[in-house]
Amino acid sequence: MKYEQLAREIIENVGGNENVNSVVHCITRLRFQLKDEGKAKTEVLKNMDGVVTVMKSAGQYQVVIGNHVPDVYKAVIDLGGVQTQAPKEAGDTKGKGLFNSFIDIISSIFTPILGVLAATGMIKGFNALFVSLGWLDNTSGTYQLLNVVGDSLFHFFPIFLGYTAIKKFGGSPFIGMAIGASLVYPSLSGLTAGEPLYTLFTGTIVESPIHITFLGIPVILMSYASSVIPIIIAAYFGARVENWLKSVIPDVIKTFVVPFLTLLFVVPITFIVIGPIATWAGQLLGQATVSIYSLSPIIAGALLGALWQVFVIFGLHWGLIPVAINNLTTMGEDPILAMIFAASFAQVGAVLAVWIKTKQQKLKTLSIPAFISGIFGVTEPAIYGITLPLKKPFIMSCIAGGVGGAIPGLFGTKSYMIGGLGIFGIPSFIHPTEGITLVFWGAIIAIIVAFILGFLLTYLFGMGKRQETTQSESKGAVATKISNREEALLTVNVVISSPFTGEVKPLSDLKDAAFASSALGKGVAIEPSEGKLFSPVSGTVSALFPTNHAIGIKTDQGAEILIHIGMDTVQLNGEFFTAHTAQNLRVEKGQLLIEFDLAKIKAAGYVMTTPVVVTNHDKYNLVTTKENQIKAGNRLIELGAI
Repeated sequence: MKYEQLAREIIENVGGNENVNSVVHCITRLRFQLKDEGKAKTEVLKNMDGVVTVMKSAGQYQVVIGNHVPDVYKAVIDLGGVQTQAPKEAGDTKGKGLFNSFIDIISSIFTPILGVLAATGMIKGFNALFVSLGWLDNTSGTYQLLNVVGDSLFHFFPIFLGYTAIKKFGGSPFIGMAIGASLVYPSLSGLTAGEPLYTLFTGTIVESPIHITFLGIPVILMSYASSVIPIIIAAYFGARVENWLKSVIPDVIKTFVVPFLTLLFVVPITFIVIGPIATWAGQLLGQATVSIYSLSPIIAGALLGALWQVFVIFGLHWGLIPVAINNLTTMGEDPILAMIFAASFAQVGAVLAVWIKTKQQKLKTLSIPAFISGIFGVTEPAIYGITLPLKKPFIMSCIAGGVGGAIPGLFGTKSYMIGGLGIFGIPSFIHPTEGITLVFWGAIIAIIVAFILGFLLTYLFGMGKRQETTQSESKGAVATKISNREEALLTVNVVISSPFTGEVKPLSDLKDAAFASSALGKGVAIEPSEGKLFSPVSGTVSALFPTNHAIGIKTDQGAEILIHIGMDTVQLNGEFFTAHTAQNLRVEKGQLLIEFDLAKIKAAGYVMTTPVVVTNHDKYNLVTTKENQIKAGNRLIELGAI
């Protein structure tokens, strides 16, 4: 229930259930497939409490939430009416472009299993660490059991991918699982025992012994454990066959005949055609990756490390994830994950520098959770909340990430398993049999260098003067928070009138911690005596919440004002509120914007003390009125240049 209202407002502002084809989530984002992105209210979503930002990339409308995205996702699903699987018509790639369609497919297939994939990789990595440190013997029962857990998902990967892939392509998940299970059937390897019947493609790079035939057709047996490409192609083929069969088979026998015929046709085709071709393609892809990497590991690492956070912003990193997994499958090691691993630590170092150097309380408050999340590999809060809005810190973190990517190239560092994120991914660089080697220390050095460099570059060059200094340092006359206009001696740029008639109170009186701490902006609170909100300035309505309980206005001079009528009044869902304006409309000072039934709202048990805050207060010196009682239209706040 904690996230129900947030989920409800998100659905409403992406255009309602009728505008949503499907929604899935990754570590920090709700990923919507919308019928019409033009119906989504992006600016409203960006300004909502609980939403970090909004991204449009790879054919998806991405609402970035942060670490609690699973809870918000569950609340969205629990509200009903939103599908987790796109209908067949939603899978149409027309207008998306080939590359965007590819990214969309890959992210939809891998996102649901990413958490478990990281978890099992962490167990396998820590198991290797314990052996290297001498805490476990690789013949002990403890080691064997942990290894089983660590290998479980990756060994039977085709089963899991069969579920997610065929679901993405519009087929039945359990048919996809059955196809995947066929590929990793335990007795499959035993079929290659003994002398082959004959050899196919003799004298070529794909020369293959034939041990069995199917209806006289030669079957090239390969190991599909941990494979990626064969099952994805087979799932696509299976979904097409299944949907065609559904269209021609009578409903009375469809339930069991469709799966029967689908599996009877798709599984042999997969073993005879799809599997071998896809496996050879995967091997070629792996060799191509190694060849490019071998041209200059240092340059490759520097470029990939520097650009990785940019890829993350646009969701393009999904294009490299299957390549890395394919490398682990075909070669047992992968350089890609090693080259990008230090990038998140460069981001963390930049955030730490911002936290130490800035004197802006709001920025400090945001930096702490962003730093903690970044340590564990989740960098979206750091990117969207701190470094990207400040611009220079993000650039510095990319430079540090490039250096952190070049170092693994220098040491020849590879990852040997899909591990966790952040510090939990460190054990993935321990060789399964050789233990801790120079390769491992290359990863550690890269992390340390990227972190320190990200910190130093941001601290020395990444902070503008506005972020470094407080208002008290900018003018000697305002050594503390300005409370007296005569002492301020500032040039008034913006005068904000009172939007209400009522009693003026300090923000600290509010029970809402976000407003009381000035984390959402500086200003005052007003206890209104009548239910009318007048525009305090001339400007543009930057945000009007659908429930009409809160409004944002940007003045002609650039000041951004937020007025939140009462506390928790969003729960009224717009009842008792009437708006006389709309988002993006021009308003003049003194214009009636919102009417509300003050008596009925109070009778419903809501506190009506209303914060009036300047959200971009860091750009101004701020002086508030000394009056205890105020009339609508009287001077409430003055903003002067720093």
